[in-house]
Amino acid sequence: MKEDNILMASDMNDYFNKKKSEGGGFKKPSGGGSGGGGGGGGPQMPKIDFNMGGKSGIVYFLIAIVILLVMAKPFTIIQEGERGILSTNGKYQVQALLPGLHFIIPVIQKVYIVDTKVRIINYASRIEVSGGNAAGINVKPAITVLDKRGLPVTIELTVQYRLDAKFAAQTISNWGFSWEDKIINPVVRDVVRNVVGKYDAESLPQHRNQIAQEIDKSVRESIAGLKNSPADLQSVQLREIGLPSKVREQIERVQVAKQEVQKAEQDVQRAKQEALKRAAEAEGIAQKKRIEARGIADAVTIQADAKAKANILISKSLTTKLLQLEQMKVQGKFNDALRENRDAKIFLTPGGSTPNIWVDMKNGHPTKTSVGQ
Repeated sequence: MKEDNILMASDMNDYFNKKKSEGGGFKKPSGGGSGGGGGGGGPQMPKIDFNMGGKSGIVYFLIAIVILLVMAKPFTIIQEGERGILSTNGKYQVQALLPGLHFIIPVIQKVYIVDTKVRIINYASRIEVSGGNAAGINVKPAITVLDKRGLPVTIELTVQYRLDAKFAAQTISNWGFSWEDKIINPVVRDVVRNVVGKYDAESLPQHRNQIAQEIDKSVRESIAGLKNSPADLQSVQLREIGLPSKVREQIERVQVAKQEVQKAEQDVQRAKQEALKRAAEAEGIAQKKRIEARGIADAVTIQADAKAKANILISKSLTTKLLQLEQMKVQGKFNDALRENRDAKIFLTPGGSTPNIWVDMKNGHPTKTSVGQ
């Protein structure tokens, strides 16, 4: 159809060129005659040239080049947290491409984008595995290992790591794009089996912190020992230690027994403290009594000594004339009593060595007693 249209256009071109060379053309009809073949100066039909000549090939070539470049995409954009591995004819470039715009040669070169952000592997129960994976988080079944006696134990971990951007090309070249399943996962499982296998299931909860430190240290050493440091390990966190039901029941019984023993020991200590307290109180009371008795005895002794000293002083101060004076005072009091009551009686001691005693009697009853010399 296209060829027929070209032929028709070519025939029309030839026809109009022929009429032009003959001096004819289309004339506008005038006055009274019909249009003839004269060569008047009326307007002519424009010439239509459908043949572009050799330039059409160049235009088509340039259009094809533009379309090819757009489809081939000779550039790539690398985002932050990513690196590009440039492959030229299947060979990786050693230095990874940094974030930004990079131009490449289509067909010959290709860029593979790898993620260098922190990634996580959660070793959890199968119930959590069914929930699916989030971006950058890989969920795997909990690690099942055997303890020192061959009992099954499940370990739940969280491992944080990232691809070492400096050796990204070497890592992909050696391990492929599934490098984490070939490096991180096998190393973690192997280390957990070796560490946990040294303990009895009953002692695992007691040594939890020590086990977590050993796992973290061993995983770091194992990954760091690989060629070209393929991964940068951020952390290994021990989340849960799953024990068999019988072991858990036994541990609970042991814990209850320990709590009872601790309670009994606390009761004994409390009783001892109470006994010591009571003994201290009794000792304090006894000491107090001893001190008080000693004080009373000392007071009596001091009083007796003072009285004895006073008696000595008194005895030294007594003279015959002083005694006679005292006797005269008593005699005077007796005389005064006789004037008031003639029933007063006096008892005289022979020799005058001791004071005289007299009793003032009124109504047959003694009302006053005096002692004199």
